[in-house]
Amino acid sequence: MDLLLSLLILNPKNSMNLKKLQIVVDEWIKKYGVRYFDELTNMAQLTEEVGEVARIISRKYGEQSFKENEELSDLGEELADVLFVLICIANQTGIDLESSFINKLNQKTARDKSRHMDNPKLK
Repeated sequence: MDLLLSLLILNPKNSMNLKKLQIVVDEWIKKYGVRYFDELTNMAQLTEEVGEVARIISRKYGEQSFKENEELSDLGEELADVLFVLICIANQTGIDLESSFINKLNQKTARDKSRHMDNPKLK
């Protein structure tokens, strides 16, 4: 097992950045997943996982109710599923998520630096 992957598994409290997560997912896929699913399959998987997150949110925080004998899924686990598939898509399309996220945050900051503070709906 690769050192980074084994460190993560052996000590889940190790801090991870997006670059490390992309490496860990890639190593996991190569070792246990055989290969990446194609991009369209992963997009469908991402949609499915986001739907599972939506189901939990709508029942726990929204107005939907749980069905009788319905088990409450773990929101953290479902969000981690979303992140895993998202990282798979980034890896197979050559996207550096960390750089992309930093760029997006800079764009949003420049665009919205006072927009939300000036929004009376948020006060």
